[in-house]
Amino acid sequence: MIRERAESGVRVLILLVVGTMAGAAAFTHVHDLTVAHGQPDWIGWANAVAVELMAIYLGLEIRARRRTGRPVGLVGVLLVAFALLSLAAQVAEAEPSVWGWIVAAVPSLAFLALVKVVLSSVPTAVPASEPDQPQADWFDEPQPVEPAPPAPVMPPASAAVLPPVGVVHNRPQVVGIIR
Repeated sequence: MIRERAESGVRVLILLVVGTMAGAAAFTHVHDLTVAHGQPDWIGWANAVAVELMAIYLGLEIRARRRTGRPVGLVGVLLVAFALLSLAAQVAEAEPSVWGWIVAAVPSLAFLALVKVVLSSVPTAVPASEPDQPQADWFDEPQPVEPAPPAPVMPPASAAVLPPVGVVHNRPQVVGIIR
Protein backbone atom coordinates (compact mmCIF):
# COMPACT_ATOMS: atom_id res chain seq x y z
CA MET A 1 0.00 0.00 0.00
CA ILE A 2 2.79 2.43 0.89
CA ARG A 3 4.71 1.50 -2.25
CA GLU A 4 1.65 2.15 -4.42
CA ARG A 5 1.04 5.54 -2.80
CA ALA A 6 4.68 6.52 -3.22
CA GLU A 7 4.63 5.45 -6.86
CA SER A 8 1.42 7.38 -7.43
CA GLY A 9 2.95 10.45 -5.78
CA VAL A 10 6.05 10.25 -7.97
CA ARG A 11 3.88 9.92 -11.07
CA VAL A 12 1.88 13.01 -10.13
CA LEU A 13 5.09 14.92 -9.39
CA ILE A 14 6.56 14.00 -12.78
CA LEU A 15 3.33 15.00 -14.50
CA LEU A 16 3.33 18.36 -12.72
CA VAL A 17 7.00 19.09 -13.48
CA VAL A 18 6.76 18.12 -17.16
CA GLY A 19 3.41 19.90 -17.49
CA THR A 20 4.77 23.07 -15.90
CA MET A 21 7.92 23.15 -18.02
CA ALA A 22 6.13 22.22 -21.26
CA GLY A 23 3.35 24.68 -20.50
CA ALA A 24 5.85 27.46 -19.83
CA ALA A 25 7.70 26.72 -23.08
CA ALA A 26 4.50 26.45 -25.11
CA PHE A 27 2.98 29.60 -23.59
CA THR A 28 6.19 31.51 -24.25
CA HIS A 29 6.48 30.35 -27.85
CA VAL A 30 2.85 31.13 -28.69
CA HIS A 31 3.14 34.52 -26.95
CA ASP A 32 6.40 35.43 -28.69
CA LEU A 33 5.11 34.37 -32.10
CA THR A 34 1.93 36.40 -31.63
CA VAL A 35 3.86 39.51 -30.54
CA ALA A 36 6.42 39.07 -33.34
CA HIS A 37 3.57 39.27 -35.82
CA GLY A 38 2.27 42.63 -34.61
CA GLN A 39 -0.14 41.84 -31.80
CA PRO A 40 0.02 43.58 -28.42
CA ASP A 41 1.60 41.80 -25.47
CA TRP A 42 -1.68 41.00 -23.72
CA ILE A 43 -3.11 39.40 -26.87
CA GLY A 44 0.02 37.27 -27.06
CA TRP A 45 -0.70 35.91 -23.59
CA ALA A 46 -4.40 35.54 -24.37
CA ASN A 47 -3.53 33.49 -27.47
CA ALA A 48 -1.13 31.36 -25.45
CA VAL A 49 -3.73 30.65 -22.78
CA ALA A 50 -6.42 29.91 -25.36
CA VAL A 51 -4.31 27.56 -27.46
CA GLU A 52 -2.75 25.60 -24.60
CA LEU A 53 -5.78 25.31 -22.35
CA MET A 54 -8.09 24.39 -25.22
CA ALA A 55 -5.95 21.34 -25.95
CA ILE A 56 -6.20 20.22 -22.33
CA TYR A 57 -9.93 20.95 -22.13
CA LEU A 58 -10.65 19.08 -25.35
CA GLY A 59 -8.78 16.04 -24.03
CA LEU A 60 -10.97 16.09 -20.92
CA GLU A 61 -14.07 16.55 -23.08
CA ILE A 62 -13.19 13.50 -25.17
CA ARG A 63 -12.85 11.43 -22.01
CA ALA A 64 -16.22 12.64 -20.71
CA ARG A 65 -17.92 11.94 -24.03
CA ARG A 66 -16.50 8.43 -24.23
CA ARG A 67 -17.80 7.68 -20.74
CA THR A 68 -21.31 8.67 -21.76
CA GLY A 69 -21.18 7.11 -25.25
CA ARG A 70 -21.45 10.41 -27.13
CA PRO A 71 -19.56 10.99 -30.41
CA VAL A 72 -16.07 12.48 -30.17
CA GLY A 73 -15.36 13.24 -33.84
CA LEU A 74 -15.53 17.04 -33.87
CA VAL A 75 -13.87 17.34 -30.46
CA GLY A 76 -11.05 15.07 -31.65
CA VAL A 77 -10.51 17.18 -34.75
CA LEU A 78 -10.39 20.33 -32.63
CA LEU A 79 -7.91 18.69 -30.25
CA VAL A 80 -5.60 17.82 -33.14
CA ALA A 81 -5.95 21.35 -34.55
CA PHE A 82 -5.04 23.05 -31.25
CA ALA A 83 -2.18 20.63 -30.60
CA LEU A 84 -0.80 21.30 -34.08
CA LEU A 85 -1.19 25.04 -33.57
CA SER A 86 0.84 24.84 -30.36
CA LEU A 87 3.44 22.66 -32.01
CA ALA A 88 3.64 24.96 -35.02
CA ALA A 89 4.25 27.98 -32.78
CA GLN A 90 7.07 26.16 -31.02
CA VAL A 91 8.68 25.05 -34.26
CA ALA A 92 8.30 28.52 -35.82
CA GLU A 93 10.21 30.06 -32.91
CA ALA A 94 13.03 27.51 -33.21
CA GLU A 95 16.36 27.77 -34.95
CA PRO A 96 15.73 26.93 -38.64
CA SER A 97 17.34 23.51 -38.64
CA VAL A 98 16.09 19.96 -38.17
CA TRP A 99 17.58 19.74 -34.67
CA GLY A 100 16.19 23.16 -33.78
CA TRP A 101 12.72 22.04 -34.78
CA ILE A 102 13.01 18.73 -32.92
CA VAL A 103 14.27 20.37 -29.74
CA ALA A 104 11.53 22.99 -29.92
CA ALA A 105 8.86 20.30 -30.36
CA VAL A 106 9.99 18.12 -27.44
CA PRO A 107 8.16 19.97 -24.61
CA SER A 108 4.87 20.04 -26.49
CA LEU A 109 5.12 16.41 -27.58
CA ALA A 110 6.11 15.27 -24.08
CA PHE A 111 3.20 17.08 -22.51
CA LEU A 112 0.75 15.77 -25.11
CA ALA A 113 2.02 12.25 -24.50
CA LEU A 114 1.56 12.61 -20.73
CA VAL A 115 -1.92 14.06 -21.15
CA LYS A 116 -2.83 11.19 -23.45
CA VAL A 117 -1.56 8.62 -20.95
CA VAL A 118 -3.38 10.26 -18.04
CA LEU A 119 -6.64 10.75 -19.92
CA SER A 120 -6.66 7.26 -21.39
CA SER A 121 -6.00 5.47 -18.10
CA VAL A 122 -9.09 3.86 -16.68
CA PRO A 123 -9.49 4.20 -12.94
CA THR A 124 -9.44 0.79 -11.35
CA ALA A 125 -12.32 -0.10 -9.13
CA VAL A 126 -11.39 -1.48 -5.76
CA PRO A 127 -12.67 -5.06 -5.63
CA ALA A 128 -15.22 -5.70 -2.95
CA SER A 129 -13.76 -7.59 -0.05
CA GLU A 130 -14.98 -11.12 0.35
CA PRO A 131 -16.68 -11.85 3.66
CA ASP A 132 -14.81 -14.14 6.04
CA GLN A 133 -17.83 -16.33 6.57
CA PRO A 134 -20.12 -17.48 3.78
CA GLN A 135 -23.58 -16.04 3.83
CA ALA A 136 -26.17 -18.39 5.25
CA ASP A 137 -28.40 -18.33 2.20
CA TRP A 138 -25.59 -19.37 -0.15
CA PHE A 139 -26.12 -23.01 0.75
CA ASP A 140 -29.90 -23.03 1.22
CA GLU A 141 -31.97 -24.95 -1.23
CA PRO A 142 -34.08 -22.76 -3.46
CA GLN A 143 -37.70 -22.60 -2.44
CA PRO A 144 -40.10 -24.06 -5.02
CA VAL A 145 -42.17 -21.44 -6.73
CA GLU A 146 -45.76 -22.33 -7.45
CA PRO A 147 -46.77 -21.47 -10.98
CA ALA A 148 -49.50 -18.88 -11.33
CA PRO A 149 -52.87 -20.34 -12.31
CA PRO A 150 -53.66 -19.87 -15.97
CA ALA A 151 -55.97 -17.05 -16.86
CA PRO A 152 -59.52 -18.20 -17.62
CA VAL A 153 -60.19 -18.59 -21.30
CA MET A 154 -63.15 -16.53 -22.40
CA PRO A 155 -64.99 -17.40 -25.57
CA PRO A 156 -64.66 -14.67 -28.16
CA ALA A 157 -67.49 -12.21 -27.93
CA SER A 158 -69.56 -11.81 -31.03
CA ALA A 159 -69.00 -8.49 -32.58
CA ALA A 160 -72.10 -6.41 -33.05
CA VAL A 161 -72.63 -5.76 -36.71
CA LEU A 162 -74.11 -2.39 -37.37
CA PRO A 163 -75.02 -1.05 -40.76
CA PRO A 164 -72.82 1.75 -42.06
CA VAL A 165 -73.87 5.28 -41.32
CA GLY A 166 -76.40 6.52 -43.84
CA VAL A 167 -77.99 3.16 -44.72
CA VAL A 168 -81.72 3.32 -44.99
CA HIS A 169 -83.14 0.74 -42.59
CA ASN A 170 -86.53 0.31 -44.19
CA ARG A 171 -85.09 -0.84 -47.52
CA PRO A 172 -83.32 -4.17 -46.92
CA GLN A 173 -82.57 -4.70 -50.63
CA VAL A 174 -80.22 -1.68 -50.68
CA VAL A 175 -76.74 -2.44 -49.47
CA GLY A 176 -74.18 0.28 -48.87
CA ILE A 177 -74.17 3.92 -48.12
CA ILE A 178 -76.68 6.19 -49.77
CA ARG A 179 -75.60 9.72 -50.05
